[in-house]
Amino acid sequence: MKTVVHVVGTGTIGEPLIGLFTDFHHYLGVDEVTFHKRTPMVTERAKVAHLLARGAHLSVDDDQVADFEALGHKVSYTSQEALARATVVLDCTPSALESRERTYAGLKGPRGFVAQGSQFGFGKVYARGINDATLVPGEDRFLEVVSCNTHNLAVLVRTLGVDGERMAMRRGRFLCMRRANDVSQTKDYLPAPTVGRHEDPGFGTYHARDLFHLFQSLGLTVRAFSSSVRLNTQYMHSVWFSIERETPLDREAALERLRSNPLVAVTERRSANEVFSFGRDHGYYGRILSQTVVSLPSLAVTPDGLEVVGFSFTPQDGNSLLSSVSAAMWLVDPERVEARTQVLKRFVFKEI
Repeated sequence: MKTVVHVVGTGTIGEPLIGLFTDFHHYLGVDEVTFHKRTPMVTERAKVAHLLARGAHLSVDDDQVADFEALGHKVSYTSQEALARATVVLDCTPSALESRERTYAGLKGPRGFVAQGSQFGFGKVYARGINDATLVPGEDRFLEVVSCNTHNLAVLVRTLGVDGERMAMRRGRFLCMRRANDVSQTKDYLPAPTVGRHEDPGFGTYHARDLFHLFQSLGLTVRAFSSSVRLNTQYMHSVWFSIERETPLDREAALERLRSNPLVAVTERRSANEVFSFGRDHGYYGRILSQTVVSLPSLAVTPDGLEVVGFSFTPQDGNSLLSSVSAAMWLVDPERVEARTQVLKRFVFKEI
């Protein structure tokens, strides 16, 4: 039986996911890649044409077939046909939660569905290398890949705040300094830094909330509070972190933990544009698949060893891409996720 991966959406996560599955389909064990695009646009004709040239197959809504064909695109399936024949569906749109109730829950063909971080409640929250062991075959059919900044927070807590299988972090505080928008976008840029609201009285922003649920799936309780500010830059998100520990940890031990985690990249650089440039030159289509890039010059430990502070850069989209592929491969074949995704390790950097 063919393994068909279907991606809904062609935005900053959907587009590279389509390309990644088509480029590495042989290694991932994927026979066919299909994707759904909602709106025909002249400005995105080249993008769609390139995805088709790389081997992906386009699906559109019934009433949009003629419009897409008028742009010169070959439409292989209607949206419903593509969903029905998919092995796994990755929804990268802001309406995935709505689609779960309206469409996905009634589909019998796909083995599972994956949504992105803004869709809390879609399914079990997931991040590669954090809570893989909690996934239950046959039970966890709906997975939500946490946001790129939550990946950053999670791997920092896992590396610096967990001793073995015990939560050693008394409390974590995080400031997520988010870019205004992606370099591919022209809307919603900011004239100046704009602070976010603390909409959750217990967690601050959704980053700490999702962090809590991620570790809760492991039976670990996280006390964390996060804040957010959007900056007038298009380069990278950055995170300031403070991890208060129950037992001392000196700076050398913290450095060793960071260097030993295969999903953590470290750097002597202190500027986001330099890290971004490295990703552009060496990443997968400009993306770093590591979960965080910790700036070592910023790393400090209080004299008593009970608080670790520093700054890290978030490989936005990249860490979510790795988790999305891993989630899809788990739904396809839970026993061979590591083997299937080995081809992507070249983009998971240890130093930048």
